[in-house]
Amino acid sequence: MTELQSAVWVSITVSLSATALCALAGLPAGCLLALRDFAGKRAVLALLNTLLALPTVVVGLVGYLLLCRRGPLGPLHLLFTPGAIVFGEFILALPIMVVFAHAAVAGVDRAARDTARTLGAGPAALAWTLLSEARFGILAAVAATFGRLVGEVGIAMMLGGNISGYTRTMTTAIALEASKGQAGPALQLGGVLLAIAVAVNVVLRVLQGQAGSEAAA
Repeated sequence: MTELQSAVWVSITVSLSATALCALAGLPAGCLLALRDFAGKRAVLALLNTLLALPTVVVGLVGYLLLCRRGPLGPLHLLFTPGAIVFGEFILALPIMVVFAHAAVAGVDRAARDTARTLGAGPAALAWTLLSEARFGILAAVAATFGRLVGEVGIAMMLGGNISGYTRTMTTAIALEASKGQAGPALQLGGVLLAIAVAVNVVLRVLQGQAGSEAAA
């Protein structure tokens, strides 16, 4: 595997891993926020929306302090490994997943909730029903999260260390090649990133179209 292929592989695997973790944690949290009313709910939603604009270098710095040798997670020895990048990207993208999931579930027709409750659905069954009804919005949330993470550079650089063949991602490789004046490899990787961005955008548009068609029906 060439260095450029390795960078593509690392980018895709860490982004998919972080997206999967965000889905596991963020989808239930978003569903809970949509279904439950509690004191401070507006403040929580406001905080989550604020975190959508959290600078990646801040996340990288916090992650570094947590994972460094003297940090609370230092004994895990994750710093400058792909796992460290996944950890940082999870922190960055979790608010995105929660906010999108909340919006998708909150947008489900209230009749679907009432019907599920009438049929005796418990909390878990109700949540599953609503997630199924909001599946296009949920899939859009997953696609948007992956698209956000695959082009991330600050966290990958600070927590991964840009180690060739190990933690070097497409974005950090582009930055490195550009700093060396090597336009060719940088443009190749830039083309791959652009292709991924286009693919994600197409998926989002298809999902939005399907959701609109289902709502009209």
